[in-house]
Amino acid sequence: MTSTNDTAAPVARPADAAPTRRKGLVLLVTCAVFFLDALDNSTVGVALPSIRDDLSMGTASLQWLVSGYTLAYGGFLLVGGRAADILGRRRVLLVGLTVFVGASLLGGMMTEPGPLIASRFIKGVAAAFTAPAAFSIITTRFAEGRERNRALSIYGATGGLGWCTGLVASGLLTDVDWRLVFFVPGAVGLLVLALVPLAVEPDEPAPAGAGRRSYDPGGALVVTAALLLFVTAVVRAPDTGWSAPSTLLALALAPLLVCVFVAIERRHHAPMLALDIFSSRTRSASYLIALTHAAAALGWQFAVVLYLQEVLDYGPARIAMAILPLGVTVFLVARFVTSRLVDAYGIRFVCALGLVVQAVSVGLFAVLGEEDRYLTLVLPCLLAHGFACGTVLSAANIGGVSAVADERQGVAAGLSSSSYAVGAGLGTAVLAGVIAATTGDADATPLAAFRNAFLGASALAVVGLGIALLGLPRRDRTS
Repeated sequence: MTSTNDTAAPVARPADAAPTRRKGLVLLVTCAVFFLDALDNSTVGVALPSIRDDLSMGTASLQWLVSGYTLAYGGFLLVGGRAADILGRRRVLLVGLTVFVGASLLGGMMTEPGPLIASRFIKGVAAAFTAPAAFSIITTRFAEGRERNRALSIYGATGGLGWCTGLVASGLLTDVDWRLVFFVPGAVGLLVLALVPLAVEPDEPAPAGAGRRSYDPGGALVVTAALLLFVTAVVRAPDTGWSAPSTLLALALAPLLVCVFVAIERRHHAPMLALDIFSSRTRSASYLIALTHAAAALGWQFAVVLYLQEVLDYGPARIAMAILPLGVTVFLVARFVTSRLVDAYGIRFVCALGLVVQAVSVGLFAVLGEEDRYLTLVLPCLLAHGFACGTVLSAANIGGVSAVADERQGVAAGLSSSSYAVGAGLGTAVLAGVIAATTGDADATPLAAFRNAFLGASALAVVGLGIALLGLPRRDRTS
């Protein structure tokens, strides 16, 4: 195995070197980056009908306003993480935020579907650089253990808060003008961009004589192509069909490219992704748990929104308010509960507990019928699922960057983020396929399709539970 250290990479300051006040500012800014990403994702979905009507977009092109962002984000996360390690996390964060803000503001000005979709793709690429940069700034500034666990729990909570805020604000903004859905995140991004130089100190330069930086363009190109192919396949499969030639070709080529990528990384003297990062049971299992948890959570979300709209006849504003308790619970649990549980019982216990609760809570939606049982069943299940999301996401993040050297934290953060992003796309595509397949049965009712989807989400959570129990060590050992 080749050496895993990039000796020319910027060296992060020791975790205990920053004063408490400086660490507070660092956490504030990095959490603001995650908040911005979650805010942008949740606001666009509600605005889609208004955008379609104003720009005369067809359904096929409309879905690319969401899929284009997901595709770019999932495809470039590993490259973004490696760029943060080599070029400096603060620098990558500043450049990524600048591009993100520019794409947001330009998107709000677009009057044609094509440029608007392009702006979303560019924002996805930018977020793929800012997310691992912000994540790894936390992991290199906060000492591993209790301090980092608390910081990462707050970071995870911010995502729930951003998603929740966007969900509520989206209805209000869209009622005024859908373009505000693009302008407001751009304005928030400008504020965050102004705070970064004040809060985050530059990475220390490489020591004298360390040599020039070493890149792995072949590995970066191949792994990005593999991720783009896979995410494209799962995003388009509900429309084109899982048996369509284009879907099958993409799903066949993606693993072949992964094999090529592994071969490149084994031979490169400074690989983009040193393969021994997977030698830790905690890290490897955490990536798989993030993937399955995201598949269950986001796939369930896709199905439950359709259920509330098509079966219970909820409008957009009512749907947003109905799901709001989920986001609030994610924030509160991740902020005040998860780090304490991890410190006391370990990552394995917390992930297993959260996944059990997730499997039960999303599975119970399968007993819903055509009557509105929001207070007696939906709300309790939403609160339980919020607890699951708040615990599993933060615990998997903690496990995904455990015992990783500072110069590789960007790649570890990119792996954690890409696992969640790929899982989200995969879960949505699979459960959309379940709904479509059930609906295509002449003897099935629309309600049966949603029930099958909820059971599918529960099954995905059970898979994650199995990985947690079998893959994670009993306590917080990292190998």
